[in-house]
Amino acid sequence: MGFQRDMLCVVGVLLVMCVTLGSAGDIVHQDDVTPSKKGCDNNFVLFTGEVVLVHRGNCSFTKKANIAEAFNAIAILIINNRTELFKMVCEHNETDLDIKIPTVMLPQDAGMNLKNQLEKNSTVSVQLYSPLRPLVDIAEVFLWLMAVGTILCASYWSAWSAREAAIEQDKLLKDGSDEVLNLEDVGSSGSVDISTTAAILFVVIASCFLVMLYKLMSTWFIEVLVVLFCIGGVEGLQTCLVALFSCFRWFEHAGQSFVKVPIFGAISYLTLAISPFCIAFAVVWAVKRQLSFAWIGQDILGIALIITVLQIVHVPNLKVGTVLLGCAFFYDIFWVFVSKWWFHESVMIVVARGDKSGEDGIPMLLKIPRMFDPWGGYSVIGFGDIILPGLLVAFSLRYDWLSKKSLRTGYFVWAMTAYGLGLLITYVALNLMDGHGQPALLYIVPFTLGTFLTLGKKRGDLHILWTRGEPERHCPHIRLQPSQ
Repeated sequence: MGFQRDMLCVVGVLLVMCVTLGSAGDIVHQDDVTPSKKGCDNNFVLFTGEVVLVHRGNCSFTKKANIAEAFNAIAILIINNRTELFKMVCEHNETDLDIKIPTVMLPQDAGMNLKNQLEKNSTVSVQLYSPLRPLVDIAEVFLWLMAVGTILCASYWSAWSAREAAIEQDKLLKDGSDEVLNLEDVGSSGSVDISTTAAILFVVIASCFLVMLYKLMSTWFIEVLVVLFCIGGVEGLQTCLVALFSCFRWFEHAGQSFVKVPIFGAISYLTLAISPFCIAFAVVWAVKRQLSFAWIGQDILGIALIITVLQIVHVPNLKVGTVLLGCAFFYDIFWVFVSKWWFHESVMIVVARGDKSGEDGIPMLLKIPRMFDPWGGYSVIGFGDIILPGLLVAFSLRYDWLSKKSLRTGYFVWAMTAYGLGLLITYVALNLMDGHGQPALLYIVPFTLGTFLTLGKKRGDLHILWTRGEPERHCPHIRLQPSQ
């Protein structure tokens, strides 16, 4: 029923429809395009035999069409507020579907071009049609590969760092075998473990931040987010490049030689050499982000930031991972679906699309243009849909390496496969629920977390995974001091 209702609402979706404007007395009229009048007021003059041109906004598509039809217009053209096409769908509470005139959505650039020509008193002929979308969005395929590849790289880096820290810990234990060592104080330097309380607070703070984005979304606020994103992107890109170049012998000495810099402290020469490039890259992207290929720079900065976060922030055990992903699961559902009851629109979708911020939208997204889709636009995925499940996937590989499990007997392959399938199902659902956004964590969390819990229970490792998060390590070389 939902699909049929959407089809009925998309009155303008016709294979071929020709409308001649400006000839034989059929003149395109446009209403006052101030925010208060976008085809939503019942104060029109009669438009008998004419086509009405209005801007999107202020009321639903069906109301615009009903008003135009009531004043005897033969068609209504709606100019979108973005350069991409948008499929017009009904809200759930709209039942008035008896629209008998063609109602067509135009991209912003095409609509404004038409408006400018009419303002010059030109005679304009327009052929309107609804281009068919490809069955498979190639951009979504590449976006899936980017998300999976990002978690894959971050997981191996995190596991390698944890293993190196464990080796260093063993060396310290051997060197200090005559003393009682506190094992918990000897850990992986530079990493941060999430607690159960922090996992809950994270979702609460994220909800508050989302509401702030929704309420304050404007051009100036997007500029603030761009600055913050560039700062994080520079740090992430610098960290990734330093780690990458440190693997080569030519840069080994530069990576291990340090110089003291005021405020920042000791910094390696390699970091000093790479930092100007990272800063310049972020600045150029920020200045040129309006260009059609600027998404490449945004994705590079975003991927570097995600990998750095997954390498630094750790889920210490399955208990914390369950709390974090469980809260994120309900967070995504609430702000995509339930928020409509209070805000009359999906807060998450409005923020993700950047409906109130012009063409830019928020930068905390990985995106790829729909290159073979005549409707245009971008396929996007939020950082949270990669970072949150990525924390659990990275934890699985750290556990496998520390417990010396193979890929076949470990948990990483299963967790990685579960994430890939969950994300794939998300895109399938997105295409089936045509015109309605879907919360990715609704599908990803049950796949990843459910697979981990089920497999851990079956193999008898659930208690260790739930509490310790790493295998027990026997230290027979530690000599306890006898009590006096």
